[in-house]
Amino acid sequence: MQDEALIHALLLDGKGGASVLDWQGVKNWQPQDGVLWVHLDYSQPQSIEWLEQGADLNPVVTDALLTGETRPRAIRIDNGLLLALRGVNLNPGADPDDMVSIRLWVEPGRIISTRKRRLLSVTDVANELKAGQGPARTDEVLASLLSRLVARMSDTVDYFEDQVAEFEEQALEQQNAQMRAELGRVRRQIISLRRYLAPQREAISQLLSDRIDWFSRDVRLSFQETLDSLMRHVEDLDAVRERAAVTQEEIGNHLAEQMNSRMYVLSIVAAFFLPLGFLTGLLGINVGGIPGAENPLGFGVFIALLVLVCGLQIVWFRRKGWL
Repeated sequence: MQDEALIHALLLDGKGGASVLDWQGVKNWQPQDGVLWVHLDYSQPQSIEWLEQGADLNPVVTDALLTGETRPRAIRIDNGLLLALRGVNLNPGADPDDMVSIRLWVEPGRIISTRKRRLLSVTDVANELKAGQGPARTDEVLASLLSRLVARMSDTVDYFEDQVAEFEEQALEQQNAQMRAELGRVRRQIISLRRYLAPQREAISQLLSDRIDWFSRDVRLSFQETLDSLMRHVEDLDAVRERAAVTQEEIGNHLAEQMNSRMYVLSIVAAFFLPLGFLTGLLGINVGGIPGAENPLGFGVFIALLVLVCGLQIVWFRRKGWL
């Protein structure tokens, strides 16, 4: 249970490296020991117990770190920051729009982060620290994590761009209801992804607007670069979404035109056969007094009458512009 609850606990050495701690090391940690980064699975009982009783946190912060559903945000509480962020789910078999959430409490000497599903950006930063090539301070850890979260979104945005471009090319050659349905699915995924990217952009903007004294100038510049990248991703998603909407509309219009054309042909055929059917039905009733019933030329005369009716219909339809 310990291993499932404590994903990692790293004590930064201030030079880009970190030593790994166990639960006992986390409990014995003191601020003078250095910067501590504790990463937990918030669904595990031991994580809940430590956050509620051993982490010495504001109850509001504790609840936020343990909540299941989050929306990207950044809130300043005293001298710390409470953040909820989202990263693209790159786990095997995951949908591109299924984003993984991470919750962080960041203060000058300590970082506490919680998650349910694995997030590769967190793993990357932790591995850099273990290799002695990571960030040295709390604000640098946060900047590195944010940068990697946004950088990993590039492949997903490119994926959606490629998908829509492929649909645009296919729409020139073939247009069918299945393609329209697939394009609709891609549009829904784009909308779902943008739903989290937009508030995440606001959260990073909030970090820049708040005058937090333990943020260095380089870290603020990193936040600005990350924000610019995220804004480009949002703009690209907006453009892809519009392109998908236009392509889907064109496919829908083409299918509607095909349907209208087929219905038009059927209507013309029905119009041709309506008077013919009326005449054959009228003369086919089995009662006495049918004209020409005893005349051997009656059938030929009737066929000639039907041909004449068809000819008059053709002339009339052409005058009306229906043919």
